[in-house]
Amino acid sequence: MLAYAASAPRTAERRSSPNAMLAIIAGHVALVAVVMSAKMDLPQKLLREPPITLIPIHPVEPPPPIPVPNPAPRPQPGPTATDPSVPLPSDPGLSTVPTLPDPGPITGPSVDPMPQPTTRPLPPVHLGAQLLTPPSELRPPYPQAKLLAEEEATLKLRLTIDEHGRVVAVEPVGRADAVFLAAARRHLLAHWRFKPASDDGRAVASTTVITLRFQLDG
Repeated sequence: MLAYAASAPRTAERRSSPNAMLAIIAGHVALVAVVMSAKMDLPQKLLREPPITLIPIHPVEPPPPIPVPNPAPRPQPGPTATDPSVPLPSDPGLSTVPTLPDPGPITGPSVDPMPQPTTRPLPPVHLGAQLLTPPSELRPPYPQAKLLAEEEATLKLRLTIDEHGRVVAVEPVGRADAVFLAAARRHLLAHWRFKPASDDGRAVASTTVITLRFQLDG
């Protein structure tokens, strides 16, 4: 082996350039310097506070105030004009009126209120019978026997009149002569007529009392 190595041909040796070596050394020195400066600046950057950015803030103008109506002034408690013991403040622009004391309630005779009219049903309107026979037919004929005897009589009679105005009954009131009574009954039943009595406009039967005189002409 040694013999082979000693006998083997040697390759030509290359010469290194001095400029290239300087450039390589300078690059390594610069790299080391950058790494060292980075290691020294790293703690300072970590300890340094983050930068603060100031943003200008414009003030906002408040809205205009809303007008509020002034409330009406409330009357302040104070002396009234009806109290004469408390003096009132004088005002040169107003006339002074004397204040009279309150006389109190005025009493007088009590007056009853006017009574209110009450509505009551009206009573029925009753109209009595009215004689319709003319005066010339009222006197009954004089009884012949009484005429010869020259007797006179005054009879009080109750007449019953129906709703048609006819006399339907003749009755004496008190004592009466039979002859005069018979003559009067015959004439009244035959000749006397009445306007019948009425209640609220409706014809009804009724009674009436008359006085009949039998008297001789002098």
